[in-house]
Amino acid sequence: MSSKLDTVFAALADPTRRSILTMLLEDDMAVTDVAEPFEMSLAAISKHLGVLTSAGLITQEKRGRVKWCKLEPNALKEASVWMQGFGMMEGLDLDAFERFLDAELSVEED
Repeated sequence: MSSKLDTVFAALADPTRRSILTMLLEDDMAVTDVAEPFEMSLAAISKHLGVLTSAGLITQEKRGRVKWCKLEPNALKEASVWMQGFGMMEGLDLDAFERFLDAELSVEED
């Protein structure tokens, strides 16, 4: 796994950061607006935003005197592609397999 992918998964491991990403799905937000629903200091939120920025999941830009956060739409693409590889490993439906065997065995007996 690439170090970029490791950084993305490490950033996603924290529930506060996942909540921030969910909030940014709606629209760009000022840092103060991002911090509002959380019971933590602005400095703590800034650290979370720094982790998300380092992972490439968001960008931050200053517009006038306000710092804005924006979700990067393609940031999760590599992680998504990696996770889709596990989609091929579907669980085995044992009931369906048993019905298949019963049908096959009854055909052989005829």
